[in-house]
Amino acid sequence: MVVLSFQPVQFTTPQQLSYCKTSTTGYRTSVRCGIAEPSGVPAPMGQKTKYNDGFFEKAFMTLFARKMKRFAAPVKSKNEIEEKKWWEYDYESFVDASKRVMQGRSRIQQQQVVREVLLSMLPPGAPAQFRKLFPPTKWAAEFNAALTVPFFHWLVGPSEVIEVEVEGVKQRSGVRIKKCRYLENSGCVGMCVNMCKFPTQDFFTNEFGLPLTMIPNFEDMSCDMVYGQVPPPFEEDPVSKQPCFTDICSIANPSATVCPKLQA
Repeated sequence: MVVLSFQPVQFTTPQQLSYCKTSTTGYRTSVRCGIAEPSGVPAPMGQKTKYNDGFFEKAFMTLFARKMKRFAAPVKSKNEIEEKKWWEYDYESFVDASKRVMQGRSRIQQQQVVREVLLSMLPPGAPAQFRKLFPPTKWAAEFNAALTVPFFHWLVGPSEVIEVEVEGVKQRSGVRIKKCRYLENSGCVGMCVNMCKFPTQDFFTNEFGLPLTMIPNFEDMSCDMVYGQVPPPFEEDPVSKQPCFTDICSIANPSATVCPKLQA
């Protein structure tokens, strides 16, 4: 097992590969990676955050985008190039592949695709090994929260470990995503819920055996991940009644009271 030390790390080549900073304040630990904004924090709501992705971030984007493309609808525009070289993928490529996965699929079918993609990333027997290493305990929940911060920054942007209460017990098994990069770049409530929130919750809870609840805030695009907390069924989750981002979503239905992608 590799022991991780959350210290400032910078990898450089002729071009900057990756840059991460950690900070600890009281009971909070946060990691900031790849933010290209002068302020060093995500852009305000309504503006898209600029990122300075390095080699490792782009490697993950490429891997996920190519996996998603296996299930994606073909490109429609003649100006779009279906095949990219490995080094040509970026975050937009990943989001575009996700959008095309949604086409012609129901909410459940979209979630099933993400499950298949996640399973394809793992070696055989990995979920069973995870269950042995990380039974649903307070320690396992806190450990996975700590790992989420550095390892998922490429996907969701900067985040921090926070204290949460699970079944009356306070523990540091929460992760607060400051402004989700996936939601920010897609601008789509349906993609957030169907392609991220529910598949991730289901994967950790049912495949890994470690409950996880994700609580997106559509007012500021932040999100709380609570390891150890059993997620509610879709019908009882407040996100099931969330309307579209009519100002920023290219496929939004302004007249619908609930995002159509959540009803399919």
